[in-house]
Amino acid sequence: MANDQALREKMMHLGLLEPSLSLFCNELEEVDYEKGSSIIKAGRTAPYLYFILQGIARVYIQTEEKETVFCFCLETDVLLSYNSFFNESPGYETIELLENSTLLRISHRNVKTLCENNLDIANFFNRLIGSELVKTEERLIGTQSKTATERYNELITLSPSIVQRVQLGYIASYLGVSQVTLSRIRRKMNR
Repeated sequence: MANDQALREKMMHLGLLEPSLSLFCNELEEVDYEKGSSIIKAGRTAPYLYFILQGIARVYIQTEEKETVFCFCLETDVLLSYNSFFNESPGYETIELLENSTLLRISHRNVKTLCENNLDIANFFNRLIGSELVKTEERLIGTQSKTATERYNELITLSPSIVQRVQLGYIASYLGVSQVTLSRIRRKMNR
C-alpha cells in the first residue's frame, strides 16, 4: 500500500531508522473502521494511538451549545488524545472517521514499553509528539490571528483534498463560521 510506504518515510524523517523502525512497525496492528466510527471518545481514556493509512478523521469537542471541529487528519497523520496518552485520563475530544478507514494502532502500554527499551523509538516519539504540538499551536494561533477567509484559503492551499472529502458543515465549524458565511467566502474566492 502506497500510504504504508509514505508512513514509513514520515517515521524515518522523524529519525526512526532500521532496525528500530521494523521493531516499531511489528507492534502496529492494522484495523478497518466504517465511516462514522468514533475511535476516541470524549470523557473516556483512549487505549490506543493510531496512524491513518487510508481515510480522513475530524477531531472535535461537543458542548451544550455547539460542536467545534479542531482539525482534520489525513493519511499518515497520527490520531491520539493528548490527555489520555500522557496522563492516562479521559480525553476532551472525540475523533470520528469521515470515510471508511484503515488505521494502524498501537496500545499506549506497548508504546511505553518500546520507549523504555529502545532509545531510538523514545526519541522518535519525542519528535512525533513535538511536531504534533507545533501543528496544534499553529492552528490555535491561526484561529486567533487570521480571518475565516484567510484560514479557508490556507486550508485549501495546504490540504485541498479536505474540501473535496469533508462536508461543508464540518469545515464551517473548523473555521468558526456558519455554513452561510462559508458559502459567501467560497463565492468570493471563486469570482
